[in-house]
Amino acid sequence: MNDALTRSDDALLQLVTFKIADEEFGLDILKVQEIIRTMEITKVPRSPEFVEGVINLRGKVIPIIDLRKRFGLESKSHDRQTRIIVIELHAMIVGFVVDSVSEVLRIPANTVEAPPAIVSGIDSEYINGVGKLVDRLLILLDLNKLLTAEERMSMAA
Repeated sequence: MNDALTRSDDALLQLVTFKIADEEFGLDILKVQEIIRTMEITKVPRSPEFVEGVINLRGKVIPIIDLRKRFGLESKSHDRQTRIIVIELHAMIVGFVVDSVSEVLRIPANTVEAPPAIVSGIDSEYINGVGKLVDRLLILLDLNKLLTAEERMSMAA
């Protein structure tokens, strides 16, 4: 687990939560640059299957990754709830397409447990931990493992 999950027991994690299919996920808010509505995505030939393409965001070309496809889930057409979460990942700005963004949450670090081997069919290699909330579980993603070094190189080229 990363250092965000191993702080003292009274530490609070501040997370942006979002949905993909029927599952709720969380990202450290400090990693999130912005959340935008979907826009026209330009396809890029010979890019990995989970890369939707690129967008022009205020003069910067940003690769867009469909997290549904990355997790091996059935793809879904974008609707009014679909959002792109823009983050910095390995010194590269990347956008993740998610079904919807829920809220910003603060949860105690001591409510987070190590991930089980498989969570909802999503390989645990992408998961940092599982937050236990009063009425639901929140899957915390490990952004550093979402893309391999090779995949990052292919998107940067």
